[in-house]
Amino acid sequence: MEIRGIISMTYYVYILQCKDGSLYTGSTNDYKRRFLEHKEGEGAKYTRAKGVQKIVHVEEFATRNEALKRESNIKSLTREKKLALIDKMI
Repeated sequence: MEIRGIISMTYYVYILQCKDGSLYTGSTNDYKRRFLEHKEGEGAKYTRAKGVQKIVHVEEFATRNEALKRESNIKSLTREKKLALIDKMI
């Protein structure tokens, strides 16, 4: 979307469940495309090694900076807290 010469973009933080049950957190401006990249082995080294099953959580942000801060916050959570976050959002 373009508003008076300013391009507005939505950013996302997502959590993927890998084939071994582990969780991977990332951020992007197109989480569906990024999921396909991970699934095809073109994503992060972690997901290339583990393989991905599905998207289990997505959050939307107005700015890249907000998304990156939230990604960092989620990555610092314990597995149990990540699972609680996922359960709360379903």
